Amino acid sequence: MTRVIDGLVNVDFADQKQPDWMVRVKEDYFKGGESFFKSPELGELLEEMDANGVEKAILVTKVTATSEHRAVRFAEAAPERFSLALGGFNLLRPMKALHAIASFVRDHPVAFTVIGPSFWGDGLYPPSDAVYYPLYTKCCELDLPLCVNTGIPGPPIPGEVQNPIHLDRVCVRFPELRLCMIHGADPWWDIAIRLMIKYKNLRLMTSAWSPKRLPEELLHYMRTRGQDRILFATDYPVLSMERCLAEAAAIDLSDEVRDGWLYANAQAFFFGVPRSA
Repeated sequence: MTRVIDGLVNVDFADQKQPDWMVRVKEDYFKGGESFFKSPELGELLEEMDANGVEKAILVTKVTATSEHRAVRFAEAAPERFSLALGGFNLLRPMKALHAIASFVRDHPVAFTVIGPSFWGDGLYPPSDAVYYPLYTKCCELDLPLCVNTGIPGPPIPGEVQNPIHLDRVCVRFPELRLCMIHGADPWWDIAIRLMIKYKNLRLMTSAWSPKRLPEELLHYMRTRGQDRILFATDYPVLSMERCLAEAAAIDLSDEVRDGWLYANAQAFFFGVPRSA
């Protein structure tokens, strides 16, 4: 029986005003319909998860979120089904952000922190820049995984800072940091794979990628040396769970490799449960 952890789920798109570039992503990049910016109710999301074998979902939220925010409410209501992905940091003034992270992690079920280099600071700071070092250090102290956007982003914003090569120095200097590339690595898949071969602490999540669009070089890596390195996510509602999991089932993978991708690798990396458990 297929078991799934959806590593990246958005539940508050309709609760916030979307910038013009997000509207362009919906219409020009994903050809998304009205459901693209939906904010589901708890029962609706659980129903979709149950229908598709998703045992747990990690919900994106911000470090400023309170119990009134949708993701936090869902995690409090169903802690066995939801964890949180924590973002929204001002790394140019790091001390306030670091205190907020520590406080939030103490009070909520946080699976990982998340940062998008193209989406803050005018896209001027690649992950190798020292502006990120306080965040890396705090994540190491808390043994908290960090997910970093890689690949050229869909919005019309600078993308060079999301080249995975910028993580090379990070992995050298912070071998204790559990680090995951998210949203694929297009067009730098080969660089991302080479880095994962090189560094034991590095993973890649296929969030926001239709499984049928994943490149053959990544699928080959999943079948061979990278069986424990690739994690599944939809970026719901950007892509639906139903669509992604139907496409994942159609890919030529062994049952063991597919289970690692859809469930066991995330369970081990984010929650510390061995793949064989």
